[in-house]
Amino acid sequence: QVYLVESGGGLVQPGGSLRLSCAVSGSAFRTFAMGWFRQAPGKEREIVAAINSVGDRTYYADPIKGRFIISRENAKNTLFLQMNSLKPEDTAVYYCAQDVNSPWIVTEKDDYDFWGQGTQVTVSS
Repeated sequence: QVYLVESGGGLVQPGGSLRLSCAVSGSAFRTFAMGWFRQAPGKEREIVAAINSVGDRTYYADPIKGRFIISRENAKNTLFLQMNSLKPEDTAVYYCAQDVNSPWIVTEKDDYDFWGQGTQVTVSS
């Protein structure tokens, strides 16, 4: 069984920063693509960022480009999302996900096989 557990969410003021972590167990973490998604109330779950298995290729959605950084530490089976210059519109539940069928960049949520439970990020003054 594969488990993904997010942490690091919380309440932050506009312009602030947060770092999300996703601890993965039960799979060969270093072999597979990973992604971060988010879902705001009343909206579809959308991709935020994705990273290949090695960690040398990344993808960022336009709304967060230049502000967020995705990374991974394969030796510790952990995925990260550094979020800077946060805006109120970044408020959402953030999920990490793993695609066990590909080592490459994956951007479609339906291609991901395993998901974490989500962590709430609220950007408000």
